Amino acid sequence: MWEAYKKGFKAYLQLEKSLSGNSVEAYVHDIEKFTQFLVTNKIEKNPNEIELHHLEDFLKWINELGMTPSSQARIISGLKGFYKFCIQEQLSAANPTALLESPKLPKHLPDTLNLEEIEKIINAIDLSTSEGARNKAIIETLYSCGLRVSELVNLKLSCLYFEVGYVRVIGKGDKERLVPIGSSAIKYIKIYMENVRVHLTVKPGFEDIVFLNRRGRKLTRVMIFTIVKKLAKKAAITKNVSPHTFRHSFATHLVEGGADLRAVQEMLGHESITTTEIYTHLDREYLRETLQQFHPAFKWK
Repeated sequence: MWEAYKKGFKAYLQLEKSLSGNSVEAYVHDIEKFTQFLVTNKIEKNPNEIELHHLEDFLKWINELGMTPSSQARIISGLKGFYKFCIQEQLSAANPTALLESPKLPKHLPDTLNLEEIEKIINAIDLSTSEGARNKAIIETLYSCGLRVSELVNLKLSCLYFEVGYVRVIGKGDKERLVPIGSSAIKYIKIYMENVRVHLTVKPGFEDIVFLNRRGRKLTRVMIFTIVKKLAKKAAITKNVSPHTFRHSFATHLVEGGADLRAVQEMLGHESITTTEIYTHLDREYLRETLQQFHPAFKWK
């Protein structure tokens, strides 16, 4: 019974919601976690028979498994999405998730890098190697355009419009947007393409991908994380640095410089302005730190 519902939900996410493959798999995995709980506890109920107390017992179960509050919140979001689908398709008469509460999550601001730290990371790259030339182009692109990792690894040659200073990016849900790209990033992408990429034997299917590994295939997300982590360590940066840190830094520096929030939203590819508004909080924190440092009468608890 559950398998048929899961297949329908997956198709709904792909076709009607136009979610990316990663997002679809995450939602389906959340439902599979719940069905695992039902089997483990010998609860023989189809989706239409699930009640609030079953869901609350499930939350206790995943909490006892040691799942973090953020993971629990994501699973609850997945269950709510599933039952929204069930109600919409008239597969369930009631929504048992309506009164289900997510755990309270602490609001914490992500680490950002200042210009000096970004330069340290770039200077840590060994440019005597072909990978070094590629990695410099990668870091410059991450910071210049504020791309997600998935957008970077899928960046296409046919989407580079250097003559007008833009790249076309395929973001979440296969939504496309045009993002300005700086002259420094353009310069190092061209160096990589003309001196390194041109000598690679590109595997079929990857001819249009910008950044390739030495075997002529697309880089993985994990590889980008590894490159960034190694460079941050080499540069003696003690902050928790990931590819996403460059995206946060890109947005933070724009907001701190006075950029319009709507423009930042457009460049980041955020569907909602509320997602972008975290950077106004970062900006306020920056202002407070500035006052603390330079204003003789300003005190903060």
